Amino acid sequence: MKRYLIFLFAIPLFAGIEHLSLQQALDMLQKNNLELKISQFESQMKMYEAKAAKGHNYGTLDATVSAMRSNDAGNVFGFKLQSREADFGDFGADEFMNNFGNCQDGDMQACEDMYNKPPSSLNYPEARNHYQTKLSYMLPLYTGGKLTEYGRITQSLYRMSQYDTQKLLNEKIFQTKKAFYDISLVENYIYNLSKIMQNIDKLESVVRSMYKEGYAQNIDVLEVEARKAEAQSMLNQAKLNKDLAYQFLSFLLNTEVSSITKIDEMARMPQINTAEIESNNIDIQKALLGLQITQMALNVEKSNFLPTVGAFAEYGSADNRLWNEFLDKDAYTFGVQFKWNLFNGGVDAANLEKAKVNYLKVQDQVALAKSGIALQVKKLQTEILSKSSDIKNYKKQLSFAKKVYENYHARYKEGLVSISDLLMKQSKELEMLLKLLTVENERNTKIFELNSILNAGGNV
Repeated sequence: MKRYLIFLFAIPLFAGIEHLSLQQALDMLQKNNLELKISQFESQMKMYEAKAAKGHNYGTLDATVSAMRSNDAGNVFGFKLQSREADFGDFGADEFMNNFGNCQDGDMQACEDMYNKPPSSLNYPEARNHYQTKLSYMLPLYTGGKLTEYGRITQSLYRMSQYDTQKLLNEKIFQTKKAFYDISLVENYIYNLSKIMQNIDKLESVVRSMYKEGYAQNIDVLEVEARKAEAQSMLNQAKLNKDLAYQFLSFLLNTEVSSITKIDEMARMPQINTAEIESNNIDIQKALLGLQITQMALNVEKSNFLPTVGAFAEYGSADNRLWNEFLDKDAYTFGVQFKWNLFNGGVDAANLEKAKVNYLKVQDQVALAKSGIALQVKKLQTEILSKSSDIKNYKKQLSFAKKVYENYHARYKEGLVSISDLLMKQSKELEMLLKLLTVENERNTKIFELNSILNAGGNV
């Protein structure tokens, strides 16, 4: 019993959202859609790459602490010099003076060793510890504009990633709106198909009554039953399509949706402004930004023909004990480096020409993007107008088909037409209904595509 109660209380936790409006869905889309989140993360990474590129202008400051021990003669002598502790004794001065004194006393071996025997204190020193703490700073003073252009390129790539996110958002808005209108249309189809099913049930009742009275044949009953089974199959398929549309909408919103607020009106035709298309369309904006990036890349190649200048500075202290007498034994070094490549086999020249050709190519790509988008907008406008005209025609044909069916239904009762004739008229009504809903769906889809191209929300 307890498990049963727990299950009853848990049901609302797993229930989907009821009566979701289109605006609510669009708000949820921007917050919950996983593809948009991934795209936003990628855009954030581009932003940090731009910050990292900008940081190169400020140079690098490193702190280094080294700990060493060695009995190598060169190292030990160098350690003492860095620690400011080297003296003449390190050169064997005491041994020299001893040999000098002995030589004065007539020791000929001492006289010879004084000039020929290497001092052991210099060549065979005792092992020594060495601790060095150093701050190093390197700063690029002039790079021919290369660092500046790299910073602008990474910033532009960040902007490009924002355009990609906006384009993905437009696509998801298109899919969400289409899902809403698809669900609304299929519910309308189910409603009309249910009414047709009711008419078939009534017709079946009439045919069976007429069959009992001898005014109809068994084949008439079978034909109505077959039509009823066909209509039931279509109704079941429509319900499955509705469930599938809800599953797709739930996927887009990353949230379970059980029902929506039905949309009865058709999607509105947007206003078209050529100037706004060129200023708002994502593909055109990406092409223009790509042109700017290629110009920056061209400037980078030009910078290879210019010199680079950098500055560096070091400050530190060393001793055989860590941080011992730091200020007494500190030292500094600073300087400037000038570098200019004079020859590299024509590599820079070839890369520069390649960058120039790429810039010309992207210029044509921008022109192609503008003309291609304009053509696509014109094509969609024409298709939408054509679909609107078809909708008017199908509505008239559907209304006429309903009246014809009603007329044939009355005539069938009077025995003036056969059941086959009546069912054919009903099939015509169903055919017109399907055509009407199909063309309405196609028109909505074209309008959503057009809105996506227009990027009605403007630039990101």
